[in-house]
Amino acid sequence: MELQNRLRRLPVTARRQTGWYVRLMTARLRALPDFLIIGAQKSGTSSLYNHLLEHPLIAAPLRKEVHYFDHNHFRGEKWYRAHFTLASRLEGTSRTGNRLVTGEASPSYLFHPLAAERTAGLLPGAKLIVLLRNPISRAYSHYQHKVTAQREKLPFVEALALEEARIQREREKLLRNQKYDAKALFDYSYLTRGIYADQLQLWYDHFPREQMLVLRAEDFFANTPATVQQVVCFLGLQQSDWAPQKLEASNVGSYHQPMDSEVRAQLAEYYAPHNDRLYRLVGRDFGWT
Repeated sequence: MELQNRLRRLPVTARRQTGWYVRLMTARLRALPDFLIIGAQKSGTSSLYNHLLEHPLIAAPLRKEVHYFDHNHFRGEKWYRAHFTLASRLEGTSRTGNRLVTGEASPSYLFHPLAAERTAGLLPGAKLIVLLRNPISRAYSHYQHKVTAQREKLPFVEALALEEARIQREREKLLRNQKYDAKALFDYSYLTRGIYADQLQLWYDHFPREQMLVLRAEDFFANTPATVQQVVCFLGLQQSDWAPQKLEASNVGSYHQPMDSEVRAQLAEYYAPHNDRLYRLVGRDFGWT
């Protein structure tokens, strides 16, 4: 109690630094995540994560996107563990007698070429949740997000035309040097991120399918409570008397320029064979056009 009182009297910055130091010092006592939301970016992962945190048996990490298995892997397991709650808290039982679980949501994991292998190395038993959105809508939302962030100056069609030239060397550099910060690969991969079959196959190569839940983002948007309950069941936390209360979407982009219909038709043609491969891989037709 005395230590807590001393911490409260510290300035905010010093309190944060001290809190992080304590987390690092207690890292070996902290839990590793039971589940990860691994993607896809701009597919509703923030909303799903926030709804899940309402559940009384899910313990929140220090932040939603830890990005350990993609951008921060060089920081080491101790750094990663410091983001999660004490293992003793999870082992304690709630009034229903169920164990608590914890997890994080870093939507770049699905796309990162090294994340699946890294995750399997540390969390072979983790449950993985994937939200997939129509790749055409996802690409345009991704583009608009970068425009809003002032990291994209090109018109949409020109950005798509130059995508391969912008990202190819970045991927090669990342594979040669795992500490390389391949910003362009993640910023400008509008089309490539929507080729889900390639990304999912890499994760299937490292995890059994029963540990992965692949969801259609449009179903989540249309019936949020049902999808959240599906995820809760997948995590083994189903409670008949629980439902998410705050149904507002999170991290919603706002843009007013609709996609040109001709461009949309071209993208539909481009993605058609890739979507067919995805449907065969997951055994379900998502009906994207």
